[in-house]
Amino acid sequence: MKRIVVMGAGIAGMSAAYELRNKLGSKAEISVFGDGPRFSFTPSNPWLAVGWRDAEQITLDAGEHLTKKNIRFVPERITEIDPVAKTVRAGQAEPYAYDYLLICTGPRLAFEEVPGTGPHGGHTHSVCTTPHATEAWAHYQEFLKNPGPIVVGAVQGASCFGPAYEFIMILDADLRKRKLRDKVPMTFVSSEPYIGHMGLGGVGDSKGLMESEMRQRHIKWIVNAKVTGVEPGMMQVSECDDSGAEKKTHDVPFAFSMMLPAFKGVDAVAAVEGLCNPRGFVLTDKHMRSVKYPEIFSAGVCVAIPPVEATPVATGAPKTGFMIESMVTTIVENIDAEIAGKPATFEGTWNAVCLADMGDTGAAFVALPQIPPRNVTWTKIGKWVHYAKIAFEKYFLYKMRNGTSEPVYEKHIMSLLGIERLK
Repeated sequence: MKRIVVMGAGIAGMSAAYELRNKLGSKAEISVFGDGPRFSFTPSNPWLAVGWRDAEQITLDAGEHLTKKNIRFVPERITEIDPVAKTVRAGQAEPYAYDYLLICTGPRLAFEEVPGTGPHGGHTHSVCTTPHATEAWAHYQEFLKNPGPIVVGAVQGASCFGPAYEFIMILDADLRKRKLRDKVPMTFVSSEPYIGHMGLGGVGDSKGLMESEMRQRHIKWIVNAKVTGVEPGMMQVSECDDSGAEKKTHDVPFAFSMMLPAFKGVDAVAAVEGLCNPRGFVLTDKHMRSVKYPEIFSAGVCVAIPPVEATPVATGAPKTGFMIESMVTTIVENIDAEIAGKPATFEGTWNAVCLADMGDTGAAFVALPQIPPRNVTWTKIGKWVHYAKIAFEKYFLYKMRNGTSEPVYEKHIMSLLGIERLK
């Protein structure tokens, strides 16, 4: 029986564990190591940060549900990987051997790269984790007692821009409901070369549509921006020209701010010689397999993907939810083939499907595939996206509670739309 270790119990890790069990049945012993006992649906964090959700609504006990599928769960992060001995270690526990290792850790949040950012020791908030969003909600409640300017965005080197757009729009909608919007100037600060770039070089008419949405909501923006430092109540921003040279500096005041950081690989993964690029992201081939260690696969934000295009200020390529599920299915099919003695040649489509909530409306982005040139690319804005995002939250949590990765009806609907996980 093969021993498979999944490192991480987030969207990629939980999906991988369930899909492995469904595919391999009793042919494998599956163990999931998570950073704590609970699975969190990260896309709902912007709602949590304004009090539209609480943590219990978007999290679940990972061990309780994994155990039902005969999947071992260890609520501790892996702190050491030995790819030669093919073992992992969590804390002071004895090494645990594997035949296959799936790295699905997500990122390390590199707040230290921009002085003054981050919720711990800095002056900005985050929606990257559920604890961060919970802390942001606590501070937002204090902000509401004495409202002032808000600054939201993503710093240089960031690759995940969607939550920044979501959060500033959700804040706008929430403040309008509270009759406080007129007291709150709002500024969006981003390393993107233009509004709607999204780290993807734009998706359809995302530039025009997102700029129009910003204007309608009276949200100012600064793009091609480097955040050089943050002090209490003041953000220093360097606006660059098309060559990346500084053309203007801004001191942007704020009473509340959320800035997405750049990502790096987690320490235990980055420490493995030859496994990662200089940022600590796992180097994989088109089959999602480590370039150096054939027993190691990787899926999710921790995978090394080059930027879609060169930009004046550094931006990375995002890994969207469906793209991550495409990676997971690729890995599972390749492991299953290899165990059966067949060629492990499956490749993912890396199709990108993103639903971004805007509080009272939303934007849907479809890029097939995510990396240009694309067969399909479009952006649509409408109230239906807001409701679709809510439905997707409920649906994905249902999948995690019931131990399935891609039900037949989901597969059928996606196929009708021309959206496939595998090539």
